[in-house]
Amino acid sequence: MSEIVNLTVDGENSDLRLDKYLVSQLEDFTRSAVSKLIEGGQVKVNDKTASKNYKCKAGDRVEIEIPDPVELDVTAENIPLDIVYEDSDLLVVNKPKGMVVHPAAGNYSGTLVNALLYHCKDSLSGINGVIRPGIVHRIDKDTSGLLIVAKNDTAHLDLAQQIKEHSFHRAYQAVAYGNFKEDNGTVNQPIGRHPKDRKKMAVTYKNSKNAVTHYEVISRYEKFTHIRCVLETGRTHQIRVHMAYIGHPLAGDEVYGPKKVITELNGQCLHAGELGFVHPRTKEYMEFTAPLPEYFTNFLKKL
Repeated sequence: MSEIVNLTVDGENSDLRLDKYLVSQLEDFTRSAVSKLIEGGQVKVNDKTASKNYKCKAGDRVEIEIPDPVELDVTAENIPLDIVYEDSDLLVVNKPKGMVVHPAAGNYSGTLVNALLYHCKDSLSGINGVIRPGIVHRIDKDTSGLLIVAKNDTAHLDLAQQIKEHSFHRAYQAVAYGNFKEDNGTVNQPIGRHPKDRKKMAVTYKNSKNAVTHYEVISRYEKFTHIRCVLETGRTHQIRVHMAYIGHPLAGDEVYGPKKVITELNGQCLHAGELGFVHPRTKEYMEFTAPLPEYFTNFLKKL
């Protein structure tokens, strides 16, 4: 059974092209994936098929038919995994820095999904289609730490709902540039695609989604601050974008940090150290922690 998603265009998105509107609303879909749906007649506006160039109007009813996941064409690979917890419904993995979560152009092997296909065989949810079996939420390639993986669709839907309702606990540790004035605070700014660079995210009020990051200082150094961030929402690059927005980009961040990058970090100094959720079957609250990896502790020693 294909999934039907119904949206109503609000005033903010009036005059936006249909494909751009859908990219802003469907978090897991790229522009090309959205274009395929439109070209395939799987998108209707006010009960009629429309072209991707259609200019949305406030009040338009948009119906999207998302097809069933197709057979996965990704090779299972015997890559060691640091599994923190596993049962018949899910597993919690501590992902190393540098590992891509799911296959994409240029990365069809060596990803977490390749490793999961080997480890779990056929026991992975298929809700996210061919590219991301079992992956309930993502962390960036150069972010280390905890990820939850669903082994069946029931677990996947339940966990995804917890994320949507903000009852899913995710806390990170990071090293950011500069000295924070306060010991704790909250960044409540919407995040969407960067208006000029589609590969980047940005704080923007156009085609964006609300994003909330709470932070607290762990320790202060001369030019850097070691912080803990708790996510209330889970937008792409959220912590990286929010910290850069308040003038404290993450150390090693090649995208949102200063031009002179700390290359020894091989990417942003960010670790997903805490993960908490209600188990979809037992309804018991579970929480897991992952210690700071070596690259992170070595950097702190240097500071």
